[in-house]
Amino acid sequence: MKFLLLIFFILSLHSTLAQSKKGFDLRNASIPVDEIKDGGPPKDGIPSIDQPQFTKAAAQDLDSRVLGVVVNGIAKAYPIAIMNYHEIVNDRFGEQPVVVTYCPLCGSGIAFDAEVDGEKRTFGVSGLLYNSDVLLYDRQTNSLWSQLMMEAIGGPMAGKKLTMVPTINTSLGEWMNKYPNTLLLSEETGYQRDYTLNPYPGYDSSTQLYFDVEERDDRFHPKEMVIGLEIDGQFKAYPLSELKKMQQTKIKVQFQKKDLTITYNPDSQSAEISDADGNVLPTLSTFWFAWYAFHPDTEVFQTK
Repeated sequence: MKFLLLIFFILSLHSTLAQSKKGFDLRNASIPVDEIKDGGPPKDGIPSIDQPQFTKAAAQDLDSRVLGVVVNGIAKAYPIAIMNYHEIVNDRFGEQPVVVTYCPLCGSGIAFDAEVDGEKRTFGVSGLLYNSDVLLYDRQTNSLWSQLMMEAIGGPMAGKKLTMVPTINTSLGEWMNKYPNTLLLSEETGYQRDYTLNPYPGYDSSTQLYFDVEERDDRFHPKEMVIGLEIDGQFKAYPLSELKKMQQTKIKVQFQKKDLTITYNPDSQSAEISDADGNVLPTLSTFWFAWYAFHPDTEVFQTK
């Protein structure tokens, strides 16, 4: 009898451990647990920026890449060179909490409303990946959140959605042209990092992926940058290389029976999508492989 109890205990312990990674309870995970990969660093090994400092942007390094976000009339730019090392900035635009996220492996930068179910939340880097994309966690419940799925995939908040805030991956020069009074995230982050060095040299031009993904498609280079759009549960990718072929800065398109305008800037290699009323829609700039891995049924904009 004692032997059977010991076997039961060992099996139960193994099952519990199998449903837990880096201290995150995954027993109610909405994705296959064996597809959640250890990215290497421990939980918070990539430190989020929780008290961001900003400076007035100056006319220097205008070709450098930034994530641009405007909320409540406040414009801010987050240099990719800094985001590469931190991946998350817990910020505020006036009274509104916003979390700015970036996954260097997917080239995906997204800002989210950080108030979920009426509670302001702060996020950290879990050290785990799904489909090569960063898994965030919120410090209030220790739930895991998928950046590109935009929802909690495990823990007490499982199934809860994040609301995107329009975010553009563009050059600092182009962002300053639109928002000359923009604030720029300072390199005074409280951490000793050389932000002039890219921790992922050559990655964005290589066909190599550091981590496998479940779905692949070779219509484009894996690191081709696309603008991803979701309307009514349907997805479409607009590759920048296809937009370039149009030789236009204003491109009229239709998706889900809606008239849309793509504003494409070939110099800054960036694009925004607006509806018929001129409202900028939340879109996602990311590598093609990452978009396809999460949306294998996506439509794709291609020139004839």
